[in-house]
Amino acid sequence: MIETWNERYCSEVIDLWNKEAVKDGYKEMTEEDFSRIFTDHASFDPTCTFVWLEAGRVTGFACGCTGDELPLGDIAGYITCIVVNLGSASAKQDRYTGLLEALEVRFLELGKRQAEMLFFNPMPLPWYIPNTERHEHNNAPGVPVDSGLHTFLIQEGYAERATQCAMYLKLGAFEVPESMIAKEEKAAADGYTVELLDMAKHTSVADMLETLGNPLWKREIGSSAESGTPVVIAAHEGKAVGFAGPVIRQPNGRGYFAGIGVMPQHEGHGLGSSLFFRLCEAFQNMGTDYMSLYTGSSNPAIRIYEKAGFQTVKTFAIMRKELA
Repeated sequence: MIETWNERYCSEVIDLWNKEAVKDGYKEMTEEDFSRIFTDHASFDPTCTFVWLEAGRVTGFACGCTGDELPLGDIAGYITCIVVNLGSASAKQDRYTGLLEALEVRFLELGKRQAEMLFFNPMPLPWYIPNTERHEHNNAPGVPVDSGLHTFLIQEGYAERATQCAMYLKLGAFEVPESMIAKEEKAAADGYTVELLDMAKHTSVADMLETLGNPLWKREIGSSAESGTPVVIAAHEGKAVGFAGPVIRQPNGRGYFAGIGVMPQHEGHGLGSSLFFRLCEAFQNMGTDYMSLYTGSSNPAIRIYEKAGFQTVKTFAIMRKELA
């Protein structure tokens, strides 16, 4: 049978997660982790969270979230996860099917017309980067390709709309190449510089963020500029025209950054590449162990990351099903 969320299932769900979800590379969870990622999260909704019970024991868990304030939130519900105790093939299929149907029905009740597994999901699931010393990434941008859930969703009519490449670089030997320095010198002749933000030297940061139009960047880079958190800035004659950052070393040794952006009217000068290489350099200078990111497999920026030494270590599928 299926029931909606109740706190009494917490320890069993954590046990299930640490037995089954970790097989797809997800990080194991403690009670504190589970509360932070799920039940204490602003987007957690008990009516969109389900457990599959057999003989009174939890053998499956599914969590979704909705919200008109989310990207696509007016029409879409987000599937955060579906985890089942695999058991026999038929039992696994029954658990997956029952939990997915429960999520889809609830999304329809809330007026949503499609179900998504997409990086816009506000509830991040950390996972371990393969073949590393438990280095981790803070968010899964979709369904791990070739996982049991991925195969099941394809069978259930979910379309694989794109592939996200998770990329990784251990920073120990990173250097800005001579070819990049030569490009920066050429851009400098046109009045461009790429360096750490200095509010006494650089102007128009707020104008740049407004032009780029990304709410996350506006919030994170704006607050970093105010607090003095390092940010790499591309400037034209002192006015900010692009950024990379913020430059934050997380407790686990990972370099966290929100993104990279260049104002459209200043593209074509190699600023995106320069910003990224100088971001890597800034992380290395503060003792960061590694960097990880994800990008679309067809995104031209992947070539910049590869030139910096990043390698694709895992792939995730962006998936959608029209519900009505």
